[in-house]
Amino acid sequence: MSSETIKFKGLKQSIFKDKVMEILPDGGNLNLCLTCGACSSGCPATGLADMDPRKFLRMASLGMDEEILNSEWAWMCTMCTRCVYLCPMKIDIPGLVFNVRRSWPKDKQPKGIRGSCEVAQKNDTCSAMGTPEEDFQFVVEDVLEEYQEAQPEFRKMQAPLNKEGAMYFLNQNSREPVTEPDEMVPLWKILHSVGADWTYGTKGWAAENYCLFCADLEGWEHIVRVKAKAVDDLGCKYWLNTE
Repeated sequence: MSSETIKFKGLKQSIFKDKVMEILPDGGNLNLCLTCGACSSGCPATGLADMDPRKFLRMASLGMDEEILNSEWAWMCTMCTRCVYLCPMKIDIPGLVFNVRRSWPKDKQPKGIRGSCEVAQKNDTCSAMGTPEEDFQFVVEDVLEEYQEAQPEFRKMQAPLNKEGAMYFLNQNSREPVTEPDEMVPLWKILHSVGADWTYGTKGWAAENYCLFCADLEGWEHIVRVKAKAVDDLGCKYWLNTE
C-alpha cells in the first residue's frame, strides 16, 4: 500500500483581522478561539448563508479576507452579542462583523438600513421615517386626547412635549407615531401609574439608530449628538431609550 506525503501550505496572513484587532479593546480576543462552537450554538443567524460565528472567525484567522469582506452573512448577524456572552474566551465576533460592514461601500449596503440611516440624518427629530417635529407633536397630542376621553381612568394621563427640567427624556421608535400610534400608549400608562416625571422632545425623539447597523461611525455619532443635545437643552437628568 503506497503512501503519499501531504504538504500543508503556509497560512495566509489576515490583514483585515490584524487591522480590526488594532481597533478593538484587547484586540477583541480574536486570537483566543478554542473552536468549541459555543458561539454558534446560541446564534440566531447560525446556518444562514451556510455560515455561523465560529466559521466566520476561523475564516478571518485563516486569512480569507476576501471571502469574509464580501460575505452577506455580515448583514444577517444581529450583533446581539449573545456569542460573546457564551464564549469562554469572550471573543468579540460582533466587533469583527461591525468592521466587515464598515468596509462595504455605502451603495452596496442593504438599501433599507442604509436608507434609514441617511433619512435620520436629514432632520433634528432623527426619525428614520423622516417625520418632522410638527407631525410628531400632532400625533402625540391627538392620541393622548383620544385615550383620555375613551378611558376615564386615564383622563389625567399626560404625554408632555418639551417639558423643561423633567426627570426623564423619553425616546420613541420612529415607526410607531407614523404607522402604529396606539403602540405608544402602554408606556405612557406605565409612566403615569408610577408618577414618573417625563417628557418627549420634539427634537431628537426617535429612539433607533440605523447608522449603527450600517457601521457608519460618522452618522452614528451625529445622531447621538443631536439626541444628547435635545436632552441637555431641556435639562433632563435621565435619557430613556426604548430601543
